[in-house]
Amino acid sequence: MFEDADLTRDGFLGGRLHVWQPRQGYRAAMDPVLLAAACPAGPGDAVLELGCGAGVAALCLAARAPGVRVTGLELQPDYAALARRNAQENAVALAVVEGDLGNLPGALRAQSFDQVIANPPYYPAGGGTPARDPGRERALREDTPLADWLTVAMRRLRPGGWLTMIQSADRLAEMLALPCAAGIEVLPIAPRAGRDATRVILRARKGGRSRLRLLAPFILHSGLCHDRDGDSFTTEAQAVLRHAEPLLF
Repeated sequence: MFEDADLTRDGFLGGRLHVWQPRQGYRAAMDPVLLAAACPAGPGDAVLELGCGAGVAALCLAARAPGVRVTGLELQPDYAALARRNAQENAVALAVVEGDLGNLPGALRAQSFDQVIANPPYYPAGGGTPARDPGRERALREDTPLADWLTVAMRRLRPGGWLTMIQSADRLAEMLALPCAAGIEVLPIAPRAGRDATRVILRARKGGRSRLRLLAPFILHSGLCHDRDGDSFTTEAQAVLRHAEPLLF
């Protein structure tokens, strides 16, 4: 278990949420907020988050779409406990299940969901420099292949349900190899106008028939470079990151 001295309490969505996170472990930034904003969940929808960490994406989704029923799966017990604490302190009914995506707990195998969201590790096994903190390393570098994340997500969806996933842009080709999915929509996330996208958000409908849609990029920062103190988020990014607005597709 994390000790309070090893945690910080950070605000999200303009202070609507306050979330405990480890000082040295995996720390959520804007990616889980964007993920939650892109999920097309509505009141009464059952949502599963694969790899919920400290619960930031699930809590942001619940704040934006009251009435959703969110379940989180988390491998690391310390982070699962932190997600439960964060849910309780933010008055969100988040059910957290400890378990391995590669060996899904029976309680989840028996359920299906209207929505599945995920922010899988961005780095393949064996690539890059390992993080010094084991929790951060586990969150950022995959142990379970990305293809398995996609397969498990689609299996847990009801027919017509939606998968929403954020991932590094250089892994888009792997994401497009989705089983049992069509109606795929891809939203590139670019740091500034004219810059390459560094992230992509993919939405896919189980059993859909629509064509692939590659959307215009969502731009995070205004201007061609960072030229002043403080943030430089675009109006659209501020609406999503601070005011709990949906990320429109």
